[in-house]
Amino acid sequence: MQTSDNTAQQLIAEMGQKARAASALLANVPVARKADALNLAAAELRARADEILAANQLDIQAGEQAGLSGAMLDRLRLTPERLDGIAAAVDAVAVLRDPVGMVIDEAVRPNGLHLSRVRVPLGVIGIIYESRPNVTADAAALCLKSGNAAILRGGTEAVHSNRAIYAALRAGLIKGGLPEDAIQLVPTQDRAAVGAMLAAHGLIDIIIPRGGKALVARVQEEARVPVLAHLDGICHTYIHPQADPAKARDIALNAKMRRTGICGSMETLLIDRHFADPTPVVAALLDAGCEVRGTPEVRALDARITPARDEDWTTEYLDAICSVAFVDGVEAAIAHINTNGSHHTDAIVTEDASAAEAFLNSVDSAIVMWNASTQFADGGEFGLGAEIGIATGRLHARGPVALEGLTTYKWVVRGTGQTRP
Repeated sequence: MQTSDNTAQQLIAEMGQKARAASALLANVPVARKADALNLAAAELRARADEILAANQLDIQAGEQAGLSGAMLDRLRLTPERLDGIAAAVDAVAVLRDPVGMVIDEAVRPNGLHLSRVRVPLGVIGIIYESRPNVTADAAALCLKSGNAAILRGGTEAVHSNRAIYAALRAGLIKGGLPEDAIQLVPTQDRAAVGAMLAAHGLIDIIIPRGGKALVARVQEEARVPVLAHLDGICHTYIHPQADPAKARDIALNAKMRRTGICGSMETLLIDRHFADPTPVVAALLDAGCEVRGTPEVRALDARITPARDEDWTTEYLDAICSVAFVDGVEAAIAHINTNGSHHTDAIVTEDASAAEAFLNSVDSAIVMWNASTQFADGGEFGLGAEIGIATGRLHARGPVALEGLTTYKWVVRGTGQTRP
């Protein structure tokens, strides 16, 4: 479906008006009704599993023909287990504490005025994303539970999967008595629709992009609507001299190779020069099929290691590739990460608590970890049910963005007739 700029603007304007009306209703929907509707949506995902998986197979076939990498195809692929996990995530969101109406803090002024800050929905959220069809369900569930309407625009590579998932979600939500326009999927893959969303000031309250550099850059450059950005996942693991060798090997291997195409995958491994035996750590990556790119000093460990280039230290591979370097001490590791990283997720492996605390306090990232794989950088693993993305900026929300990150607040002032002198 190709659209002109004017047609795209009209389409998004109509969707925005419907979403605005739906958001006004959603803001006052009882908690129990939202939970019931989400449970019904999850049930529809399970009931339509065959249909959704068949649609996903069309996307996989198109991706293979387009030459997508194995890691990108993995991001795109749905299996019965993954689809059940998507439905389970919707159910999990349904039972989470509803943030709407939550009192953040309150105080009584000397004049008797009672002040409180209360969480309220953001309103209409536009979400522009690529590749991963699970985002369709995660975003819909989180927006609904937090009282927001959503306009979703998925990537072309997942178009069939997204439409099938959306149809199931919509059926469940309508059964649950929620406004049918609470969640809308943009029906065209034309780039003009993205531009129209970015310019929809007054109709869309915030844009959340989830994708590669080109998408996020376009959104940040063109948006006339506030943006909550999800940037690259250039994640590091630093192996300290006091690291347990088995933990170091297992954590590094899992951080890179569990799933190479997700944003929490380790892209750079930093090994302290005083760590006793780095060879088994690097060999484990190589034996698992990872291409290791290293400095000359690292290459001396194993003949299979290829040379690292300057750009490797700032590259999000999203593939079975890892850059490796030696560093001198925790301060050098911190400096490397803060210079070359993307402020996403970074980990230290050590049995030295003071070194760990120095790392956790000084690395400027949304998520910092001690003796754990960076693959845990996920809203579901954090007990948030699901996530819209990992925000790496400093404003509004940081780290996995879930229910609270999709709310703002208002001041509620209760008086007994006070007038200001």
